[in-house]
Amino acid sequence: MSPFKFTAILCFIINTYSSFSFSQDLPGTVKQALIQNGIPESSASIYIQEINANQPIIAFNSDKPMNPASVMKLVTTFAGLELLGPAFTWKTELYSEGALKEGKLQGDLIIKGYGDPKLNLENFWKLIRRLYQKGLREITGNLILDNSYFDISNENPGAFDGKPYRAYNTPPEAHLINYRTTELRIIPNQKNNSTRIIINPNTEFIRLNNNLKLTQENCNEWRDALDTIINIDTKNYPRMSVTLNGNYSFACGEKSLFLSLHNSQTYTLGLFKKLWRQQGGKFNGEVYFGTAPENKIPLEIYESPPLIEIIRDINKYSNNTAARQLYLTLGTKLDSKPTNLNKSNKVIKQWLDSKKLNYPDFKIENGSGLSRHERISTHHLGKILLKAFQSSVMPEFISSLPILAVDGTMKKRLTNTNISGQAHIKSGLLNGVKTMAGYMLDKSGRRIIIIFFVNHINSNKAQLAMDKLLQWAYWRP
Repeated sequence: MSPFKFTAILCFIINTYSSFSFSQDLPGTVKQALIQNGIPESSASIYIQEINANQPIIAFNSDKPMNPASVMKLVTTFAGLELLGPAFTWKTELYSEGALKEGKLQGDLIIKGYGDPKLNLENFWKLIRRLYQKGLREITGNLILDNSYFDISNENPGAFDGKPYRAYNTPPEAHLINYRTTELRIIPNQKNNSTRIIINPNTEFIRLNNNLKLTQENCNEWRDALDTIINIDTKNYPRMSVTLNGNYSFACGEKSLFLSLHNSQTYTLGLFKKLWRQQGGKFNGEVYFGTAPENKIPLEIYESPPLIEIIRDINKYSNNTAARQLYLTLGTKLDSKPTNLNKSNKVIKQWLDSKKLNYPDFKIENGSGLSRHERISTHHLGKILLKAFQSSVMPEFISSLPILAVDGTMKKRLTNTNISGQAHIKSGLLNGVKTMAGYMLDKSGRRIIIIFFVNHINSNKAQLAMDKLLQWAYWRP
């Protein structure tokens, strides 16, 4: 064979492979699904790349910075694992201010928080139990909350979407218990044609009026069928009343409505009183903000579960508040002083610089994706996910993502299909934004990064197109 003929054949093979392996166009099924749901191609961005490949399989509008919604949590959690370490823990300290003698504290009990995202009901109970086991029985003063470790201003929880009582809008705080969430667990009872509602935690500061009517209709968007009215009891402030009106279908089974009704002071006071008295302790004080004494040994120190457990909550269940707590904690890598968003932004950019991945169009506000300002391109995110796969924390990172058709926010996607369980995907959703990003193992055993962003008024209809992309990526030659 002549050298010229061999070169021509080689060029043909290279060109054929290149056109097959890299495309700036959409798969036909994805394009059709977008058209079908009124989503223009200009509002979509896709990036797919094999882990060991030098170029992407698809890069469609991939350099366009877009709102990632909760997919931004991937950046925050990967940075957290690398900068803080999988075994990192947060602490909560208890101090006494006053004389402590024979189980009686003649003064105040101070709780100093350091941003623990996992100080839930069970863990706060453990902290209270440990304090009681040390011999303390009575507190004559007040409860003082020290939030100074986060140097942040007070935030309007309704600023994002006008829904201040929705649990996902709870702002971060250095001392935060159970995300200040109250669970209303709705249990239908067909025998007496009624619903029962269990409040957790049920403290003295909440009153419930249950006016729900049980129906036999299909269970669709059950939250939309509820008329939730929340009022402040002006005569007994800070008590809140919650009234549930509307219909509830028996077909829905048990469901939980999560609300953030009280500020940190009221929520902590109500819960502390309840748990402390359950232990047998005495306390009749009030609650105030303050600061813990310096150079004093704490009465008790509680450490959170390790970061690896925290990021599972953040990614699998898209926990906004926990993501924001983690993002603020990243700012402590600059110095030991109280942290704020400016510090966290600097740390993230320095971290991206170290990986040569600090793209100019990248914008991060709070690290959770609950933002109208955050921006990242699918190409940029794809390179970050590639770095994550090459990182020593790769196993912990990927295992924190929802498994397609198995758990988390992807539990109900593409169930009973060939690709069930074959992908770890983080999803994102805001008004006008629907996104997904993660890793997939295709039918040939190749690991790929797959990302799909839609920023459009009809983005709530983009799931079909995203499912089609997942199927196309799995079955491709």
